[in-house]
Amino acid sequence: MRRRLVISYLLLMVLVLLALETPLAATLASRETDRVRADRLADATRFASLAGPALRGGVPGPLDGELGAYDELYGIGAAVVDRDGRTVVASTSWEPGHGTASALDTALAGQQFSGPDSVWPWADGPVVVAVPINDGGEVLGAVVTATPVDRVRRTVTSWWLLLAGIGLLAVLACVSTAFGLAGWVLRPVTELDAVTHEIAEGDRGARVRPRLGPPELRRLAASFNNMADAVSDVMDRQRAFVAHASHQLRNPLTALRLRVEELGPSLTDPDGRAEHRLALEETDRLARVLDALLTLARAEREENQRISVDAVELAASRVTAWQPLARHRSVALRLVTVDAPAYARTVPTAIDQALDALIDNAVKFSGDGGEVTVTVRPADGGTALEVRDTGPGMTASQLGQATERFWRAPDVQNVDGAGLGLTIVAVLVDASDGRLTMRPGEPRGLVAELWFPAPDEAASTPTTPSPSSRSAPTPVRAWSPGTSRRRRDAAAAGW
Repeated sequence: MRRRLVISYLLLMVLVLLALETPLAATLASRETDRVRADRLADATRFASLAGPALRGGVPGPLDGELGAYDELYGIGAAVVDRDGRTVVASTSWEPGHGTASALDTALAGQQFSGPDSVWPWADGPVVVAVPINDGGEVLGAVVTATPVDRVRRTVTSWWLLLAGIGLLAVLACVSTAFGLAGWVLRPVTELDAVTHEIAEGDRGARVRPRLGPPELRRLAASFNNMADAVSDVMDRQRAFVAHASHQLRNPLTALRLRVEELGPSLTDPDGRAEHRLALEETDRLARVLDALLTLARAEREENQRISVDAVELAASRVTAWQPLARHRSVALRLVTVDAPAYARTVPTAIDQALDALIDNAVKFSGDGGEVTVTVRPADGGTALEVRDTGPGMTASQLGQATERFWRAPDVQNVDGAGLGLTIVAVLVDASDGRLTMRPGEPRGLVAELWFPAPDEAASTPTTPSPSSRSAPTPVRAWSPGTSRRRRDAAAAGW
């Protein structure tokens, strides 16, 4: 934008200079030509006064010497012709050339002639001046001079070069001033663009300095800061409300479950016992929803601090933790990794929680005799973790809604889960500048891929997973294959 603004200033300046200097250059050329024409007319008039007796008596007299001396001194050819156009007297360098014939015709008609009106730097023809020789009102002949334009052309060229130099200095001054002015005008816009990107990357504390640029942009910066403060406050209040509400609901929910459990021994009717069991299951389901909401609130509140971790080691620990559940459901869970460590840079616990949600879903929906494969490999300058199952899979339209909060596929509404697992995964992957991609497996099932960037060379030693990450999993129950909203296009196209 700065370059375009400077170009617009420069174009305006060039147009103004052309509008001012073009007429001035033409005026200077015309003035210099007029000065030369006036001098030649005066000289030709003096020669005409001397040529009258010579034409009447047929003897050149002193006119021949005058023309010779004039030619020798100034290098200007001159000639005297009679009324029939015959040359009577001529200087040494005189040669009839372009324009002399028409000049003589005008002079023999009784009028003075001088041309051209202006001598331009590229002109070649001489300045021709012709004056009639009169005697008692009768035209006896004419005096004609042809002045070379070399000197006039050099003078005009010098004036034009001076004008061009002044214009160039003005353009350079305009460019320097335009860059400063454009920087002053656009500095708030540049900073606003940078702060917008910082906020989009997760730094919600970034703000624009409101004391830069013109008043209108300062007001815009102040309004943007107010808007960012309001949005940040609303997001904080929303997340705090979710966290507080989830936390406050746990105590009454726990008390409710205890009371429902105490009702069990007093129930003797089979239908009543069945309803009692369903009530206990619903309280357990509600407890899992509250746990997922608390986890989501904590994930969204992360300040995006990054750590370097060994994805191979983390994947191995999560597969080991989920092996008992997989065996209980008759699902083969295995890990495929590279021999060397595969380091990734993520927010804390991103890989742990993401693998917990994906493996839980894969084991849950693969069914008896199913297979779940977790693969870790380097890819695209980072580390990719793939969870592949042999479940029923999802349609393309369902993949597009997968990470929406509380969304469940129509055919799994009765399956245990809250619909928040992949929402948490998407938030953690986004905060880590990674990618979450879901695509149909071949010949059936789903493939969920996580990609995280590799740590910088200057990053510290990869952090060893905490003991809590190695313990038995707390299942995050949500089957929502797909990607975050910012990456749905990538999900539709595959990895």
